[in-house]
Amino acid sequence: MKTAQPLPEDFQDRPFTVAEATLAGVSPKRLRHGSLRAMGKGIRSLGPTAELPLSVRVRPFLEVNERCTASHLTALGLLGLPGRQQKEATEMYHIIRPEGEAHLNRPHIVVHRMKLYEDEITILDGIPITTPERTWLDLAEMLTLDGLVVAGDSCVRVPRAEFEGRDMPLCSLADLQRMIDRHKGKRGLRRAKEAIKLIRVGSDSPQESLLRLAMVRAGLPEPELNVPIIDAEGARHHEPDLSYRKYKIGIEYEGAHHSGEGQIVRDIARSERYTAVGWTEVRISKRHMHGDARAAVAKIRTALVQAGWRPGR
Repeated sequence: MKTAQPLPEDFQDRPFTVAEATLAGVSPKRLRHGSLRAMGKGIRSLGPTAELPLSVRVRPFLEVNERCTASHLTALGLLGLPGRQQKEATEMYHIIRPEGEAHLNRPHIVVHRMKLYEDEITILDGIPITTPERTWLDLAEMLTLDGLVVAGDSCVRVPRAEFEGRDMPLCSLADLQRMIDRHKGKRGLRRAKEAIKLIRVGSDSPQESLLRLAMVRAGLPEPELNVPIIDAEGARHHEPDLSYRKYKIGIEYEGAHHSGEGQIVRDIARSERYTAVGWTEVRISKRHMHGDARAAVAKIRTALVQAGWRPGR
């Protein structure tokens, strides 16, 4: 095989469509060369794509398939929502093709034929994608109930502008309810109706959401989320991940980042502040979360009982 002519720089590190390469002056002969991987009709790649950002990988599949929108697990990944990772091959992408359009059967895409309204499509990095609320509803047919609540909590949470560069939630509870009301008879609708009753504004991580769900399932009172401690003098202190103001108990979920030296120092200082304001701190980590968070629930229940809580009261 003869050495192939080099591709334009823009096509060397990403998948691309034959149409855009042709416009850039790449010859049909070069596009047929064995050095290029054919990823389906009209799509080529010079090298492996699995490690590329999802938006880069999925873009050509939407460009060659008109009137298609990234959806379901692919939209979940593009939006940065937490949830189950795809169990399909890495290079499988979910798209919605509107009802009434011709049948589409191409490699690397999972086609969902369903109704999709114009206001349920947004553009992200130049890619048509289902809105957060529509994505959440579509995921109801794929995720567990807990997974759907986690995704919903992430949709409606108010972000911290200093860390995330935005201060508005991806959508509201009303937006999620609007999707349920609009798409009667849709697959997963029953699960979506169950999940929306459990979604709360204020959960900052999937672990916090899962811990809250486990606590409530175990019969503990539902905690408040990221509400600041106010001391007897009215001074505002930090915000526990979950808390019971009545019992002066704050629950902190400590992820992997809490093992760093600087974070350990901050955590010790936080524990000292709890003591100073007369609150009890309950620290939960990954090891407490196994088996529907039984160890975490037991630890929190003990703190509640010691503070005067009794089941059924």
